[in-house]
Amino acid sequence: MPARELRTALLTEVRATTGGRPVVVAFSGGLDSTVTAALARDALGADRVLLVTVNMGQYAYTRGNEIVLEMADRLGLPQRCLLGQFKQHRVQAAGPACNRCTREIKLGMVKAVSGGRLVLTGANRSDTWGQLGLKVCNGYYAPLLDLDKPRILALADEMGVRPPRIGESPGREGCKLKHLLKPLAAPEYHGRAVARANEVLLAVLREAAVRPELANVKIIGPLGRNIGLVNVRPALEGDVRARLRAALEALPELDEVHFVDGPLTLVAKASPAILGDAHARYWLERGRMAPDFAAPITVEWQPTTNNRLGTFHVVGFRRA
Repeated sequence: MPARELRTALLTEVRATTGGRPVVVAFSGGLDSTVTAALARDALGADRVLLVTVNMGQYAYTRGNEIVLEMADRLGLPQRCLLGQFKQHRVQAAGPACNRCTREIKLGMVKAVSGGRLVLTGANRSDTWGQLGLKVCNGYYAPLLDLDKPRILALADEMGVRPPRIGESPGREGCKLKHLLKPLAAPEYHGRAVARANEVLLAVLREAAVRPELANVKIIGPLGRNIGLVNVRPALEGDVRARLRAALEALPELDEVHFVDGPLTLVAKASPAILGDAHARYWLERGRMAPDFAAPITVEWQPTTNNRLGTFHVVGFRRA
């Protein structure tokens, strides 16, 4: 279906699903939530749409915060901001938990202030929430549920609301904490390492006028040692690479810095639930981790002796 016809069909659906009543949009400033907000505005009117953003404090990119404000202004919609950083400390203490973060923080906090209004989300076929198959469920409504990323991009261009990129990833952007591949056991150490390293990375690239397709610093290693794996695609060379290494090595929370230039094997400890579930291990390796690495990875899964580990913990790596 052409983008213009798709937009018309979705506007009709939004009106029917909401009954024309006021709604809240869980708004991150990214592509999916921006298109969702634009559909709600055009279907219901700007006076019936409130954007609610959960800001993750130091775990949100500076440029991401700017984009949220820019897109809210472009859409002409009112916005409310909630702070979710300290909830992250509880949710991620037992290991990386993106789905739990989405459920309890990004959506849960928005629903808590919705006043009974339907909460619209940008869930779609490109994420795990979008694979649940329910457009309307438990007070949430996902207008884009049946769409993949290319069709959402086409819809954004048709509506003139494509947001700028942070520069972190060609896919989902905005959360530095997804690059912490270990428990957030000590926020002042583990949290600050992932927050500061990823901000420094983008600052150095901006100063050098480098616009990468992918740019992140993954934090792995034992709980007492933060190892930074630097992923930039296309790969950096010469002076920019040297400047980036120096800037990262100057961070007191970062104990080692390694550039990902070729295939890696990650050594990961896993909880019994993950270790015994081949589907969970496959999704974590291929869906959760691999897309954000600059080179191919494999994961060597091992049992954990840490009974507090609820998900997984990448404790080390080997070059191929």
